[in-house]
Amino acid sequence: MDELADLTEELVAIPSHEDETDAGDAIEEWLRAETDAQVERDAVGNVIAYKGSTDDPDADTLAFVGHHDVVPPAERQTTGDGNAGEYVVERRDGRIYGRGAADMKGAVAACLLAFRDAEPPAGRELAVASFVGEEVGGTGARHAIEAGFAPDRAVVAEGSTDYSKPGVTDVVVAHKGRRASTLVAHGTAAHASEPERGENAIYRASDAIDVVRDLDAPAATVFGESVAGSLAVTIVEGGETWNVIPERCEVTIDERTVPGDRADLARAAEAVPGVEWEIEQDLPPMACGDDAFAEATLAVARDVHDDLGLDAPEHVVKPHATDAGWLAEAGTDPLVCGASEPGEAHTDTESVGIDVLDRCYRIYTGVAERSF
Repeated sequence: MDELADLTEELVAIPSHEDETDAGDAIEEWLRAETDAQVERDAVGNVIAYKGSTDDPDADTLAFVGHHDVVPPAERQTTGDGNAGEYVVERRDGRIYGRGAADMKGAVAACLLAFRDAEPPAGRELAVASFVGEEVGGTGARHAIEAGFAPDRAVVAEGSTDYSKPGVTDVVVAHKGRRASTLVAHGTAAHASEPERGENAIYRASDAIDVVRDLDAPAATVFGESVAGSLAVTIVEGGETWNVIPERCEVTIDERTVPGDRADLARAAEAVPGVEWEIEQDLPPMACGDDAFAEATLAVARDVHDDLGLDAPEHVVKPHATDAGWLAEAGTDPLVCGASEPGEAHTDTESVGIDVLDRCYRIYTGVAERSF
């Protein structure tokens, strides 16, 4: 456990909210020093390593997946002014504090050690990947996938702890995606004293909002778990001054998508003249399609919890998008299992439990050695 905590502290101490190069260097150097794996560093800074049946074209590939970029730190998490200084890392009360401890350098450390220590069965290639750019739309994962990264199965080490109950690390079989889009209503400007001479873009936008409110939110069922999406108008911007009929109004919509279902937002543009619909961002949802892999991973997690005297984990659904969505979209069967607890990531008191990291290390090692 000390080695895991030390490696976590080492990674957390490396600033990586603007430039992930140094963190990637540390991960690459560790893999080359600690393993005989085939280690790759691609053009954008992703670090990927392979071991096991790497020469067998028919081998199944299981990947541990994380990311080494982080969101900008709070002032208290650096030694300098604002976010310009070195990161502050503290170990106390069985936890490691610092930007990226929970999301997700602690889990990356657990993945690295499990990758080194696990002995995969014959016919299995084991990979570990730490991506850049997860916090800005999965740019690293998308680059790796486009370059040919295509594991059959993946354990994405994002947070799944304390979901079904306190003190357990669950196995996520599905998560929501996020689609951000905009309805743009066009009108014709006129003096407000003669509104009939214009076409009010805000009125058109209001009509489009009425259509959105009548749409069904996305919904799905995965492994018997209900995955409920949502649809919400979050910003309305229109008009320039009090005495002019507005010629433009923009409506921002936040949609949480689910595997296999999205709201029919195009209907809002089709139903109202002068309204266009534009997609700004579409982070895909995830569902694991491999029942045997999901059941085997849960069995390993339950064995680990039982050995530690803890309550049994469950299959759960995660509300947040992760790089697992990009992998699932490309044909990988992913699961999410990791140390971060709800309310830890991106906070100015971000931390991760060392015992939870050890629990994850045991789960990852067990999954790597398990037959599906």
